[in-house]
Amino acid sequence: MLVILALYYFVPAIKVNINQAFFILSNVDVDLVRGYILGFGIWAPVVSFLLMVLQSVIAPLPAFIITFANAGLFGWVKGAVLSWSSAMAGAALCFYIAKFLGREAVEKLTSRTALEKVDQFFKQYGSYAILIARLLPFISFDIVSYAAGLTSMRFWPFFIATGIGQLPATIVYSYIGGMLTGTTRTFVFGLLMLFALSILLMLAKQIWKDRKKEVRKVEEM
Repeated sequence: MLVILALYYFVPAIKVNINQAFFILSNVDVDLVRGYILGFGIWAPVVSFLLMVLQSVIAPLPAFIITFANAGLFGWVKGAVLSWSSAMAGAALCFYIAKFLGREAVEKLTSRTALEKVDQFFKQYGSYAILIARLLPFISFDIVSYAAGLTSMRFWPFFIATGIGQLPATIVYSYIGGMLTGTTRTFVFGLLMLFALSILLMLAKQIWKDRKKEVRKVEEM
């Protein structure tokens, strides 16, 4: 983090490019992001990867915009692989930033209110929290990664749950990424919400069954 901050403040070219990337992502415009990535030629996949990591660190920039752009530029299969792998790298970075720098640093990168909400989410769903959070498009990917790093959770359980939970949404976003125009965006958002809610209901049912088994064990004792 110190190296990145030093490069940002003391190398003008890097500062200009990061500010430009931040501005483009904050506009939530697929065509604008696609054009920006395409402008780097053969380095486009690398730039896309770095953009995804950047949005992960500087929450809550929208990751799905990059996923849509990747699908349009590289095809939905290659775009999905690129989006998923770069999102995983971003999640790992957020996790370790939180683990090593602590809550105060994370609050500066996100917000105290957002973190407190995710803390409550973690308390409510326990070991299922990461998987559920990754399946729900309206829960910030980045803040969940930071919040996980502030707990006693170990890296590999976090990373595996993130990978499994992030994969369905990445595939869906990538598959329909090239079709996003006008009212299609609304349709897609509704479709993803329905998909996420269906998954949530399935997980809730499983959690209920697990808790019921635990209650029975206690009663038997």
